[in-house]
Amino acid sequence: MTETLTEQSAPEQSDGPSYIEAPATDSAVKGRIKVADEVVEKVAALAALEVEGVADMGGDLARAFESVRDRIGLGSRRANQGVNAQIHNGEVAVSLTIVVEYGHVVMDVASEVKTNVAMIVSRMLGMRVMEVNVTVDDVRLPGDPHPAPRDPAADEEPSSAA
Repeated sequence: MTETLTEQSAPEQSDGPSYIEAPATDSAVKGRIKVADEVVEKVAALAALEVEGVADMGGDLARAFESVRDRIGLGSRRANQGVNAQIHNGEVAVSLTIVVEYGHVVMDVASEVKTNVAMIVSRMLGMRVMEVNVTVDDVRLPGDPHPAPRDPAADEEPSSAA
């Protein structure tokens, strides 16, 4: 596995995105490759959602905020909701908050999320994953509405039938 370096523009700046810089290779082509920390968060979120039994990402507040954004039409759901990645010297620590579907063993789902996120982030981004912390915030009961984006055509049908 290759080791990556963290690039920081100024130590006193904590706002703005941080980037991972790929290591130099023996290639004849010179240049840098940078990966934003948001990419790590998105890859980790998608890896968590691949696990059977994960119903949603994010805590109560984050899910409520996304629900309001969806209702007032301020864009689509963020793919990295409920994920925080901290990058230090080419190593990453990921913290995730998930909602588990009722009927699945919570500890098994959380353990599989840890394994899948570590494997996918390491494979796709070439970074060493130091730790993956999983918080189970809720259980989605059968029949609870899923926060998937609404279909505008479905919203129009009841009004046109009246």
